[in-house]
Amino acid sequence: MCRLSFALIALCAGFAYGEAATLRPNTTLHAPTVRLSDLFDGVDSKADRILGPGPGPGGRIVVEAPQLGAIARQFGVDWRPASSADRAVLDRPGRPLRRDDVMDAVRSALIAAGASADCDVDLAGFTPPLVPLEAVPRPVVSDLDYDAGVGRFTAMLSVTGEGMDPLHVRVDGRADDTVLVPVATARLLAGSILQPNDIRTARVRTSIIRGDVVRNVGDAFGMQIKRAIAPGQPLLANDLMHPSVVIKGATVLMMLDSPGITLTAQGQAVESGAIGERIRVLNPSSRAAVEAEVIGPDRVRVAPSVLPMKVSAR
Repeated sequence: MCRLSFALIALCAGFAYGEAATLRPNTTLHAPTVRLSDLFDGVDSKADRILGPGPGPGGRIVVEAPQLGAIARQFGVDWRPASSADRAVLDRPGRPLRRDDVMDAVRSALIAAGASADCDVDLAGFTPPLVPLEAVPRPVVSDLDYDAGVGRFTAMLSVTGEGMDPLHVRVDGRADDTVLVPVATARLLAGSILQPNDIRTARVRTSIIRGDVVRNVGDAFGMQIKRAIAPGQPLLANDLMHPSVVIKGATVLMMLDSPGITLTAQGQAVESGAIGERIRVLNPSSRAAVEAEVIGPDRVRVAPSVLPMKVSAR
């Protein structure tokens, strides 16, 4: 009789307190809310009871022993803290919103507001917000304020998606028109002769272009550059020249053509020059620098007034 009484008491106590449960010390959340089953195992009939909002993507909640005990009593869960060290850690993983998705949304809004279809968008200082791993976020731009004159804009970026709370982030940046031009593929040193692998076409912001740039890749091949050009930098027409066929300091053949006679002499180039350019050449007879036209490798033509010159046999 005594055994039966104890059995009945134990059975009644079990019904009064609820289902036996065990604590889940670590849980990874995949929803924006915390459920009873996120804290305890063995609560099948009450597993979907919502306790409250969970942390944001990338966040964490730590539930200590006193709060766990209070939750167990509130929902009739048969669990008591074994010690004050009992706790439940709830983590919700997240990932940064894809920057390309943000840029596409911002660019679409800018184009609709009148920006060029090839505009280059810069979101200076923008840090993509975290979204849940399992979510499929949809960024949308609203409240766009775009100043086409200076290219500056501000807007509200709203991100929604199933399984996530809406996000609203203020963004600002700049939109510049671009142009397709030849640029250097690597650093090019002054004096280099441009080869096909030295140049590629790329879109460059019009705001960084200063001066007359080369528009056609074919116009740059075989040309010599006057100064060093950094990678990705457009080619300026004034920085290109035909390759020098006369080098400064070289001995050159000076020629003067007159009707029925050709005069030649040796001189020294005071400066470098390409075919068709006019350079200064030191006349050995007069020891004066005269102006001459470059007509070939180490060959120049001087005007008839530049005398005296030694007569060649012809």
